[in-house]
Amino acid sequence: MRKLGWIGLLGLALAAGGVRVIQVEGGRLSGDLRFGPWTFEGGVKGRVKDLLIEAPRATLTAPKGKTMQEAEGEREARFEGGVVVKRGRVEARGPALVYQERTGEGELLGPARMRQEPKPGEDPVEVEASRMTFQVDTDTSASENALLKSGNQEGRAGFVYYEEERGLAVFTDPKEVVLTRKRKEGDLRILAKEVRSLTGPKRLIATGGVRLQDGDLVTTGDGLYYDDTTGEAIVLGRPAVSENKKEGFRLSGSTLLHNVNRHQVRVYGKAFRLPLEDFRKLGER
Repeated sequence: MRKLGWIGLLGLALAAGGVRVIQVEGGRLSGDLRFGPWTFEGGVKGRVKDLLIEAPRATLTAPKGKTMQEAEGEREARFEGGVVVKRGRVEARGPALVYQERTGEGELLGPARMRQEPKPGEDPVEVEASRMTFQVDTDTSASENALLKSGNQEGRAGFVYYEEERGLAVFTDPKEVVLTRKRKEGDLRILAKEVRSLTGPKRLIATGGVRLQDGDLVTTGDGLYYDDTTGEAIVLGRPAVSENKKEGFRLSGSTLLHNVNRHQVRVYGKAFRLPLEDFRKLGER
């Protein structure tokens, strides 16, 4: 069986039979020429479409019984020793990453951190998670046990789906999603089963039973729409209820308008539906 010797600064890239086939280059290479696995050490880079992976060490493996070339589209690439993932304005870091050509997914093991540099006039987006998965077919990622921060807002959930170019974050949790807006007079909190947020314009919808905590003023309902530029939340319910037990205040109605800057609530007299179409995920109807 022929072996590849150590080769300094070798770039090795197989002809891609599909967009999910990874190209690994750089460093010193060793392994079986035909069947692998191939091990790269020292300044390694992996590329799949617009996703770049950098690490000190990588191993490319084919399924048993197939040559490395026959297995294009079915191989696994593992990057270790401290990994950096780059795509567009996004950069993520973690101890290791495993990429599967079959699925086009790269799983960044945690603790993992991601930062997206902002567009003009927007805030950066930062995510901390136990693990992250990057899709090469789309500009999306998914994070588990995640905390996402952007400006004075942060969201915590068991699962966060994120579309990089749109800045759409979808928070879901079997127990409760918690979104917090930091402010001097006390944090504003939104609790729900699911929250969808556009991090650029800072608009969101929350569904599955919602609770808006504005100091002693608490408004509950089935769903809400919130625009941080106006500080107004429109809460829908059967009925929606707002209370300040400390002051003996209570108001209910099918639709309530809660102004979090003025700490005031009134009945919203216009017909209103959540703008679900603005918050749909890729491929979602």
